[in-house]
Amino acid sequence: MLKVGLLGAGRIGQVHAVNIAGHQNSELVAVSDIHEDAAQALAAKYGAAARPSEDILKDDGVDAVLVATSTDTHADLIEAATAAGKAVLCEKPVDLSLERAKACLAAAEKTGRPVMVGFNRRFDPNFSALKRAADAGEIGKSELLSVTSFDPAPPPVSYVKVSGGLFRDMMIHDFDMACWIMGGAPQKVFATGSSIVDPEIGAAGDVDTAAVTLSWADGRIAVIKNSRRAVYGYDQRVELLGVDGLLGAKNVLENTVEKITVEGNISAKPEYFFLERYMRAYAAEWDAFVTAVKTGKTMPVTLEEGVLALAVADAATLSHQTGEAVSVSL
Repeated sequence: MLKVGLLGAGRIGQVHAVNIAGHQNSELVAVSDIHEDAAQALAAKYGAAARPSEDILKDDGVDAVLVATSTDTHADLIEAATAAGKAVLCEKPVDLSLERAKACLAAAEKTGRPVMVGFNRRFDPNFSALKRAADAGEIGKSELLSVTSFDPAPPPVSYVKVSGGLFRDMMIHDFDMACWIMGGAPQKVFATGSSIVDPEIGAAGDVDTAAVTLSWADGRIAVIKNSRRAVYGYDQRVELLGVDGLLGAKNVLENTVEKITVEGNISAKPEYFFLERYMRAYAAEWDAFVTAVKTGKTMPVTLEEGVLALAVADAATLSHQTGEAVSVSL
């Protein structure tokens, strides 16, 4: 059994706790959080111990840690955990600073310990099936990728102010998706955005509606659309056009009931938000991490790929600010 320490007992930490405790090859042995009562409650639920993060990292009986703490702690905890000999699964992003993320990558690589970044959408059954089909050549060479990602409602402005901005916080998932599906880093990024959902988001220096075009050296293109408001639910779609056809992954609906009358077709809305939409993806993500640790295979989402997604997000942020296309710099 892989003995696991969970760092962070908040909303996403609770999701991960379910998967760690429920996996046949892992055991949740310790939980930490800056709010001790939260750590104690979550630990008690799964028969684990509530302990400070420092103690968990020092414990030779802990094989791996899952980092689900605030973004500003991610790089420090990755470095400390790998230096202590632990395998690490860390929620995105690695950091809000590209330079800090690069330094973290360099430090972790020196330890030789495996690190995986939590871009869970790669493990969604529909998106992963699309990726497999594309890699198998079912539509020939890919030429144009379209990614739609709309949240049902904007987050609190207090969150926006510390999030690093839409491109680093929200669209970074889609940047990783694009690089993954297209098989590498784009050459150029052009971004445009505005604040039309909530003026307070604009006052905080961020955007809530954005479109980004990524271009590769061989002429392939990806278009990513984000909005903080889709009143009908969590809109998550991918389309990939190739020489020989189109692959598409549609929304997951609340149910599969469809009513057809003379007035038309009516079906359910998309799942409301990410916890409903991606629960299967989180479980598959954890299984992939455990398998990679136990077999010694390369992590399915490497720390280097996490740094790449942040580099693309930085380029998009600069493009939006300048109104010009920006090269991706690693």
